[in-house]
Amino acid sequence: MAQGEIGVTRQGPVAVLELRRPPSNFLDIPLLRSLADAMHALDRDPGCRAMVLAAQGSAFCAGGNFSAPGAVQGLADPGADGGLYAEAVRLFRVAKPIVAAVHGAAVGGGLGLALVADFRVTCAQARFSANFNRLGIHPGFGLSVTLPRLVGARQAALLCFTGRRIGGEQAVAMGLADQLAPQAQVREAACALAAELSVSAPLALVSTRQTLRAGLADAVAAATVHEAAEQRLMFRSQDFAEGVAAMAERRPPRFQGR
Repeated sequence: MAQGEIGVTRQGPVAVLELRRPPSNFLDIPLLRSLADAMHALDRDPGCRAMVLAAQGSAFCAGGNFSAPGAVQGLADPGADGGLYAEAVRLFRVAKPIVAAVHGAAVGGGLGLALVADFRVTCAQARFSANFNRLGIHPGFGLSVTLPRLVGARQAALLCFTGRRIGGEQAVAMGLADQLAPQAQVREAACALAAELSVSAPLALVSTRQTLRAGLADAVAAATVHEAAEQRLMFRSQDFAEGVAAMAERRPPRFQGR
C-alpha cells in the first residue's frame, strides 16, 4: 500500500514504511501526516507487531527544504493545529515499536524524525546533525527533549550549539544510534531487529514500551510549542536568511546577531 509518498510493505509481522521523496526526503506537513496516518493504521492492525522506518534516496531525511520557494511560509507556524510539529507529535503517540534504518544523512528535522524510533540501525557513511543553530534558528521537532534523553545534556548541547555532523560509528558510540551495518544492508539489519522484537508477546511488548516511554509524547508536545515560538521569531531574523544562503552556497555563514 502507499499513502502519497509513503510506501508500506510487509515482511510477516514487520511493516516497512518507506519515505519516497528521494534524494533528500525533505519534510513537510503532507509527508508527515501521511507517515503518521500509516503508522496509526498499523497500530490498529493485529498482524503488525513492529515497524521499520526507512527511506529511498541518498539521505534518510535532510529535514526541511528552506531553500524551496514558499518553504518558510509553510513552516512559519509549525506548532499550530495541523502544523508540522502537530504531525510530529502524532508519531510519538504510535504504540508499537519502531526501528529506523538510517542509511544516509539525518539532518535537522530528519534527525528529529530518526529519534521518534526506539532504535536506530545505521552505517559508517551516515551523518547525524542537529544543524538548526547553523541555520540561525532554534532546534525543533522535539529535539530539545529527545536528544538529551539519548546522549545526555552536555552532548546534546554540543551537538545543538555546533550543528556538527557525526558519522554512524560516533553516533553508536555516544548512544545516538544502536547498531552498525554495511550501508547496503542497513534496512535488512533494521528488519532483522524488528523481527526479533516481534517474537515477544505483543500485549507485553506494547505495554512495556508504554512504560519505558511514559510521558515522552506529552513532553515532546510541550517542547514543540516552545520550539515553534522561538523559531517563528528567528525566521524573521537576518541571521536565518544568512544561514539559508550559506547552506545553499555551501559556505560558512557570516552571522551578525540580528
